Amino acid sequence: MSAQLNRARKVTFWVFAIMGVLAALAGIVFAARINLANPTNGNTFELDAIAAAFIGGAAVTGGVGTVVGAMVGGLIMAVMSNGMQLMGIDQSIQSVVKGLVLLLAVAFDVYNKRRANASR
Repeated sequence: MSAQLNRARKVTFWVFAIMGVLAALAGIVFAARINLANPTNGNTFELDAIAAAFIGGAAVTGGVGTVVGAMVGGLIMAVMSNGMQLMGIDQSIQSVVKGLVLLLAVAFDVYNKRRANASR
């Protein structure tokens, strides 16, 4: 049992280490792309990431979801963001729309969970 716990801690450590390196790389690429390093860059990226996960099929309670689903959710969020930027919609309105999309995705997940529990 101790060997399994040690292996799990090792895997957890390496997952966090790899994700830290990937986040740093993403920050460097983003700063290079916009040619500016500002502490407020990427303030709304967390909303996009959470919405992409829920749109992709992740459950509010956890334990459900796929990598492909998260990628599809990310693609949907990117297309939606790009479309709103091309239409010239203000950034604050874009955040409201993204928040509403996230709210709808969470409400849909909760509705499906309740419906599944009621049919049991």
